[in-house]
Amino acid sequence: MAADFRFGILALMWLVTSSRIVAEPTPGVSEHTNRLAHEKSPYLLQHAHNPVDWYPWGEEAFAKARRENKPIFLSIGYSTCHWCHVMAHESFESEEVAAIMNREFVNIKVDREERPDVDRVYMTFVQATTGGGGWPMSVWLTPDLKPFVGGTYFPPEDRYGQPGFKNVLERIAAAWKQDHEKIAGQGTKIIDALREAQTAKSSAVEKIDTKILDAAYEQFSRSFDARDGGFGSAPKFPHPVTLNFLSRFYARDPSSAAGKHALEMDLVTLRKMTAGGMHDHLGGGFHRYSVDRYWHVPHFEKMLYDQAQLAAAYLDAFQITQDRQFESIARDVLDYVARDMTSKEGGFFSAEDADSPVPVAAVYDRQDESGKESADVGAHRTPLQKKEGAFYVWTKKEIDAALGNAAEIFDFHYGVQSHGNAPEGSDPQDEFRGKNILIERHAVAETAQHFRKSEQEVANSLARSREKLLTLRAKRPRPHLDDKIIAAWNGLMISAYARAAQVLEEPRYLEIATRATKFVRANLYDASRKMLFRTYRDGRSDIEGFADDYAFVIQGLLDLYEASFDIEWLNFAIELQEMQDRLFFDEKSGGYFSTSGKDISVVLRMKDDNDSAEPAASSVAALNLLRLAQIRGEKRWQERAEKTIAAFQATLSRFPSAMPQMLVALDFSSSKPRQIVIAGKKDAPETKALLAEVHLHFLPKTIILLADGADGQKYLGEKIEAIRAMSMIDGKPAAYVCENFTCKAPVTDPKALRDLL
Repeated sequence: MAADFRFGILALMWLVTSSRIVAEPTPGVSEHTNRLAHEKSPYLLQHAHNPVDWYPWGEEAFAKARRENKPIFLSIGYSTCHWCHVMAHESFESEEVAAIMNREFVNIKVDREERPDVDRVYMTFVQATTGGGGWPMSVWLTPDLKPFVGGTYFPPEDRYGQPGFKNVLERIAAAWKQDHEKIAGQGTKIIDALREAQTAKSSAVEKIDTKILDAAYEQFSRSFDARDGGFGSAPKFPHPVTLNFLSRFYARDPSSAAGKHALEMDLVTLRKMTAGGMHDHLGGGFHRYSVDRYWHVPHFEKMLYDQAQLAAAYLDAFQITQDRQFESIARDVLDYVARDMTSKEGGFFSAEDADSPVPVAAVYDRQDESGKESADVGAHRTPLQKKEGAFYVWTKKEIDAALGNAAEIFDFHYGVQSHGNAPEGSDPQDEFRGKNILIERHAVAETAQHFRKSEQEVANSLARSREKLLTLRAKRPRPHLDDKIIAAWNGLMISAYARAAQVLEEPRYLEIATRATKFVRANLYDASRKMLFRTYRDGRSDIEGFADDYAFVIQGLLDLYEASFDIEWLNFAIELQEMQDRLFFDEKSGGYFSTSGKDISVVLRMKDDNDSAEPAASSVAALNLLRLAQIRGEKRWQERAEKTIAAFQATLSRFPSAMPQMLVALDFSSSKPRQIVIAGKKDAPETKALLAEVHLHFLPKTIILLADGADGQKYLGEKIEAIRAMSMIDGKPAAYVCENFTCKAPVTDPKALRDLL
């Protein structure tokens, strides 16, 4: 960034934080309704009755800012964000704070999950000017939407070295009134610099050396925590894209020292997460991240994109090792999503909150000498308060009362203690004093040895105890469910279920994947325009799909084709790929813009160059294109994939571990195309036996096709001549193992196929 405006920004931030100004309280009414009441987003609806005069992102708010020459205060978050709730309660529900906001600013609320394009632009600004980012994100804009000050959470008053939100509001308002033209000029320079940085990142279009894969492995190896798994120290995120890369790096050369260590990093991390408190041992699934290095104390929200990607990572581990623990955890995640995060129509919900209501502890502790709750307790319950993790944590007293004689085994195995089990330093707010977050302190074998019982006896006891506690937990007030259905995240979840249907030979998972895909096609797709839309909640939103919506749904469709061999899903994938290319592909420099560029209120058209909690659209799209190029024999898709990978050469050369999913695509593109074609009727037992053998093997750079002797084979043969001639041998289904459709002699016996693989 240019030094002149960076100095201006820092000076303005000093102005904001250097002195304390307290606004006079403004009287107000206790109930309010603002424009957010008309929105679909659960996050926006949470703020519909704030005293703040919130606007949704749109021309009405922009016009007001221009007309009144007021700066815009933009607040971005999402409905299951803990610190968003905290700032809302402390500041946005305050009549005093709202009075300042309404007087001095035009206030806009954005759900980052609905509008990732808006979030991405201003997060880039906040990270560039403050060195950090997160949610809630707080950004002040000029009336023409140029940012000039940004941050994340602000406490209501000066605290812990952070400026109080009221003071920040007053200082920014004063600075704007004093010299708004200078501030507006700085905003323009900032956007110009960010645009220039985006252009520079996209300028290189040359083939990338696969030595970058080794460089990425070395970077991950240096940051790997060999004792507790994961990468770096606290807080620890699951980062499934890293695990994807490591399993595929292993598959490149399984016998090499680097390959073996890559697999070790992957498996140790998966096992440690499984044992940790980040894993919901009762209800299944994973929380967002761990605040400590041990995976013990989580941030308790559950996100759909984490469940999807982690299920896939555990399926990969199961294929590689055939260790049933990995199968069990994959099922644990998938069954949780099917039970708690799936709509009756088949679409997948977005998230469950970290916070949930809990009565004041003293009320529940009022018991008579027999241990039963006093008769008058129900009549005198205090209002419910919300606390993080309230739904998930237990006192030892609660567990022991519920489990009786089985409690001793359970407490030993899951580290339950009378004073609570949060490790030192992981609970700075003292929220979990006396509470236990279940964590597997011992393996089943260790617990069995300790109690001198068989492993089966202990496993059965623990299973019964978990079931009892799950039933009890179900009676607690549940965390808020964000029930909007996002196209991109549904694509990731469809992939996970389709992969599980193959790897686990589980028809139920194929049914779930198919039903979700039909939901997306019926409710998030406009067939007349061949366009995806971003979200559905009480009807489809007006927000058109972004590049990640297309990329993730296409990936889901390709995985669903390989699980079902239903050509309609392949056709749908190709239709969406053509539209994604038309709307988002950068013909000049390669790669995919996040947005179509049609919405002029989004001041920057950006390309994601980081695979983080979700992979970048370009990373997933590159692999989709490579798979489609093989399936349909289309050279243009191969070239487009290579151009997409090359577009991120600057990032990959400088810091390859920033884009592990793009490296997966690079690995695929640099290998000989490999295909397995099964010739036979889809439902024939012999065909299923051959497919079952294929699914036992981890083959990340192989596509699987079915030559069914009917419409499916005819469709595939339109573009690939070799498929036309593939047929059963002596009336038996046969497997053809090929490189670039040059095939070895077909085999009809699963054991012979195993030898080939």
